[in-house]
Amino acid sequence: METKHWLEEIDRVTNSVKEEFGSLTVEQLNWKPNSKTWSIGQVLDHLNVINNTYCPIIKELKEGTYKLIWLGKVDFIVRFFGDFILKSVNPDRRRRMKTLPIWEPTKSNVDLNIVSKFVDQQSLLKENIQSCSALLDQNIVISSPANRIIVYKLDRAFDIIVTHERRHLEQARELDRMRN
Repeated sequence: METKHWLEEIDRVTNSVKEEFGSLTVEQLNWKPNSKTWSIGQVLDHLNVINNTYCPIIKELKEGTYKLIWLGKVDFIVRFFGDFILKSVNPDRRRRMKTLPIWEPTKSNVDLNIVSKFVDQQSLLKENIQSCSALLDQNIVISSPANRIIVYKLDRAFDIIVTHERRHLEQARELDRMRN
């Protein structure tokens, strides 16, 4: 399966983050309008955290050691969860969502190097997607890193990841507009 569309979208998000937030000060990266809202830095940290949780799954898939639970063999469930999660991370952001504890930002105040960490994580993400090219043709199903009973196809996982990144890019842009 062709991975180009995911890689291009990752590049678009990465370039936007570098251009729009790469020259912000640590204070600007950590600015929040209130205590219940993440800062730009926390948004980037959250993306790093969530994308990193897929690394062990991809490693096991490539090594042939990944164990799928029985729900992953039920096509209706696989399609339902994949479609539901993809829809829930849509960038329109009309509905706020609370993230799962596993995917919370690791810090309340990020370092100035959060943008470069994000760029590095994006490179790793692209490498992981490229390395799965042959697996994508096999219609492999995985469990969500957050909950093993949530199953979806690997290609849908990549759809979810890039769509989720666009959602949070919009969130960071909104924060930047509010800050100015």
